[in-house]
Amino acid sequence: MTEPPRPNDRDSIDELLRGIVERSASTGPDAPRERLPRRVRWALLGAGAAFVLLLFVPAVARRVTDWMWYREIGFERVFLTKIVAQWILGGIAGVIAFVIFYGNVRLALRSQTTALVASPSQPRRRPATLTERFVRVLALPGTGMLALLFALGAATEWRTLLQFLYRTPFGTADPIFGRDIGYYVFVLPLLEAILGYAVLAGMLTLACVWAVYSARGAIRRREWRVRLEPSARRHLTILGALLLVVFAAQIPLIAIPHLLYSVHSSLVGANYTDLHARLPAWWAVSGLMLFAGAYLLWRAWKGRLTRSAAIVVAGTVVLSLLIGRAYPASFHRLVVQPNELTREAPQIVRHIEATRAAWGLAGVERRELEGGSALTQRDIDANRATIANVRLWDREPLLQTFGQIQSIRTYYDFVAVDDDRYRIGGELRQVMLSARELNTAALPTRTFINEHLTFTHGMGITLGPSNQVTAEGLPVLFIQDLPPVSRIGVKVSRPQIYFGELSNDFILAPSRQREFDYPAGEGDEAVYSSYDGTAGVPVASFARRLLFAWRFGSLNILLSRDLTERTRIIYHRDVRERARRALPFLTLDRDPYLVIADDGTLKWILDAYTMTARYPYSQRATDGTNYMRNSVKIVIDAYNGDVQAYQTDDTDPIIRTLARIYPGLLRPIAQMPADLRAHVRYPEDLFRMQTALYATYHMSDPQTFYHREDQWQVPGSARGDQAEAFLRHMVMRLPGEQEPEFILMRPFTPRQKDNLAAWMVARNDGEQYGRLLVYQFPRQSLVFGPTQIVNRINQDTEVARQISLWDQRGSEVIRGELLVIPIEESLIYVQPLYLRAEGGRIPELKRVIVAHESRVVMEESLEAGLARLFGGEGQLLAQRDAAEPTPTRSTPPAAAIDEVVRRAVLHYERARAAQRADDWATYGEEMRLLGETLRQIQGEGDSRP
Repeated sequence: MTEPPRPNDRDSIDELLRGIVERSASTGPDAPRERLPRRVRWALLGAGAAFVLLLFVPAVARRVTDWMWYREIGFERVFLTKIVAQWILGGIAGVIAFVIFYGNVRLALRSQTTALVASPSQPRRRPATLTERFVRVLALPGTGMLALLFALGAATEWRTLLQFLYRTPFGTADPIFGRDIGYYVFVLPLLEAILGYAVLAGMLTLACVWAVYSARGAIRRREWRVRLEPSARRHLTILGALLLVVFAAQIPLIAIPHLLYSVHSSLVGANYTDLHARLPAWWAVSGLMLFAGAYLLWRAWKGRLTRSAAIVVAGTVVLSLLIGRAYPASFHRLVVQPNELTREAPQIVRHIEATRAAWGLAGVERRELEGGSALTQRDIDANRATIANVRLWDREPLLQTFGQIQSIRTYYDFVAVDDDRYRIGGELRQVMLSARELNTAALPTRTFINEHLTFTHGMGITLGPSNQVTAEGLPVLFIQDLPPVSRIGVKVSRPQIYFGELSNDFILAPSRQREFDYPAGEGDEAVYSSYDGTAGVPVASFARRLLFAWRFGSLNILLSRDLTERTRIIYHRDVRERARRALPFLTLDRDPYLVIADDGTLKWILDAYTMTARYPYSQRATDGTNYMRNSVKIVIDAYNGDVQAYQTDDTDPIIRTLARIYPGLLRPIAQMPADLRAHVRYPEDLFRMQTALYATYHMSDPQTFYHREDQWQVPGSARGDQAEAFLRHMVMRLPGEQEPEFILMRPFTPRQKDNLAAWMVARNDGEQYGRLLVYQFPRQSLVFGPTQIVNRINQDTEVARQISLWDQRGSEVIRGELLVIPIEESLIYVQPLYLRAEGGRIPELKRVIVAHESRVVMEESLEAGLARLFGGEGQLLAQRDAAEPTPTRSTPPAAAIDEVVRRAVLHYERARAAQRADDWATYGEEMRLLGETLRQIQGEGDSRP
């Protein structure tokens, strides 16, 4: 049996389209109309309305509520600038794209075509097929939809366009082409976007035109060959030629400037091969592409498209590969590699200078230390402010302790602990504080009323000194409990925290439901309050309730009877999210910190950065960033949610450009209240990057840099977190300075070695804010580094015995971070030891290890450790007690007999500790010293009148 003939694919398509065309013809104006049943019509109408609602209403609700939020915080310009710029840019791009797409499609539809089924020498006209008629119907809506998608994509470049229009020069030229750095930061991105979308438009136009000619039969496939009619060939050739011209333009306008960002083994930026081989090669490739495009246009204009055109295109591709890739690779291997250091030395110098300038390292001040000098008791006494502020409480153990002793209720959480400094008793003291925030996920009953109307805010803070401990091993607290009680001059007058690090859901306040403020007394007693701040958007009208109900997917907003005319909906309460939405053009530091203002209100301060990945010759971070400035400080009120942005760097061209785009949005730093300026600090994220880079880029000599002869590294942390290792704020007196100050410090060791090479500080106070200093030890001196000190601590028999004894009793020993404390020309190391009972959750500070040079001691307090290490414990104890800020713990100047009594108690406690540790040698020595002290007491008593 013979198989019946199978229909041709084109015949199947024609039959399908014929049915569509006939159906559409039957419903024309002259055809009789058959009305659908009413139920069907209503069903179709309802389905269409539902589709519109699901597609457009959520977007409209979000956009309108966003506008209300921006207006509430006074940042309407941010919202409107984006909307207007997107619509204008998208509209222009869409119109241009539609003209290109539709114009070329119409041209393809109107061109004369002939059927190629007959002999090529005798072409004949053919009637339009159904496929062609279908393409004509789709031409307008299809190209319109394509132009709309093109416009949506182009609208995303609105900020690139605005930064180009309001650009500010850097005042520094690149070393190769002599262009201002602003060209690469503001102009080059716009050129990339324009040429990129030009290529995209060309590709889409080619695809559309090819599809139209295929539908009309002007392009046919015969086995492996594709035959084109003359009109189709001419049209497609012109489009291809124009694409070649665009590719040719991309090389000098985009590819060649990008040489200054290229990454090589020894530097970032244009190296010797780029400048002497790749640069001229790419100019030649650009010329070849331009010639090929012009040749194709000329041949298309003359109507003589022969095989020579294809040969020209193929030759251009081959020559481009040979010239653009093979030649530079051969040049690098044969010319550069044998003499790489000599060839690359000028480029390495440019790379070092650009990296320092881009990352704010050009002004680092270097100071040489003598090194090798042993500390004495006199040095310790001269640096009493540093010793009195040594941070004995690590953030993690302190956070756990706060959570156990100060949470008060299970629905309160401490999210993070921040370092800060306050004037207490006339002295600069380092403190650690944490906000007591509300965690709605921990509420015993999670209902709409509880989560959004009643439990609306956190309450108060916990604040204590960084170096004091109670007799039970717990932190001393200056501000504690609910409501917050202060034992110092710093008071909290507005403890409610509506905006914080944990506030991530909307609330409705005030309402008919009372807001829980804090627990009081025993049992279920509580104090309630009502929000009287300015935050939030009013929801008095039905329309607004409907909008927000749709926005947050909560029907209760619309139906609740607890809302009043004064009720506001408060959302975006996470301070990082709030700042990110208010200033979306900035990058935020990961650690916001809380400050107590002079009036007792709580303020969040966030550091914000301007960044770019387009600074020529600069070293990149892992995310591609190669320029970074902390140009803005953001202040958010914890009660009202007010957002204030202060410009801190007037020399940063990026922030100056943004200030021109958003006039009046950024305030001068001089307008920041003085009580808040006293608490600004150098941001950790920026300092982390600067120290990581300076470990290599402190080297200025290209030969030394090339061989990495003097490369440093940040010493590794025992906890394995290299990024966070030895990066902490502290109060100390810098060598050569007279007064203590708040600094951010990080040490360096030589690469693959453990001894200390230098330490870097960022100053935080007053006019010195932002200054970077590096204190470098002589290379010929040996200063023990953190790893060596840790090894000595581990080898110390007293420390090992005590830790083993604790472990045998089932307790968990937590080793705190090893602290590097600069004192004059030398260092001491301090490591706290915490003990957590088996099954317990409260770490207690039990011992402090102090090390200097090769000596390691462990005592119950830092003062005792220093006394044992350097002598003079009596004087240290007297000074410690005199520095106690609270009346209950401080003592007036004592007579000699009182001092000797303290020494007796100290020796007695040490003897008891040695007895518990079975350290009988230490026990005998302490008992001997106790006897001498008691005899001294007897002598002092006999000498009294």
